[in-house]
Amino acid sequence: MSLNVITVPVDGDQPPTGLMVALHGWGANALDLASLVPMLDLPSYEFIFPDAPFTHPQVPGGKMWYDFQGNQGLAESRKLLLEWLLSLESSTGIPLSRTILSGFSQGGAMTLEVGLSLPLAGLISLSGYLHPMTQTMPATLPPVLIVHGRQDAVVPVAAAQKARDSLQGLGAAVQYQELDMGHEIRPEVLPLMERFVVNAMAQQD
Repeated sequence: MSLNVITVPVDGDQPPTGLMVALHGWGANALDLASLVPMLDLPSYEFIFPDAPFTHPQVPGGKMWYDFQGNQGLAESRKLLLEWLLSLESSTGIPLSRTILSGFSQGGAMTLEVGLSLPLAGLISLSGYLHPMTQTMPATLPPVLIVHGRQDAVVPVAAAQKARDSLQGLGAAVQYQELDMGHEIRPEVLPLMERFVVNAMAQQD
């Protein structure tokens, strides 16, 4: 099993400052988040958008990281994502220490599921949630940005608050932002992401 990806290279001839990986939500696909690139003011970053490995049962062209019925596929996706992320440095030339892993909804959950155990520059969870913690966390965790809508009817804002509290309890540096929105990525989310990415990369310099 492998991941199909959409890659958006940097503008111009300069080597990329860093790498942004974004994981789509349940029933979407890589195109969903790739559409955000022109709206993000991060021209020196390479972007990679993977398709989740499993076909969504109801949405034509839709993918999923796992089925909510019994979380079928979660273990496979976790293993696949870990191996794929660890291979990115050899394929892109960009180390994990200059890579931001992000995701929306189920993709946000997978971002936290996989990213907390890797030496990444940072993690971004948009309208996401935290799976029950089953693995031992490393002593140093990447910084995390959590953005959630107060009117989210799909993933309640309480899930984001719980994720924030759990991660802070583990010692992670968490930036948390609630906005007046539903289960979506509104324009005001983008500058929050940009600032987090720039600041996370500055910590690596």
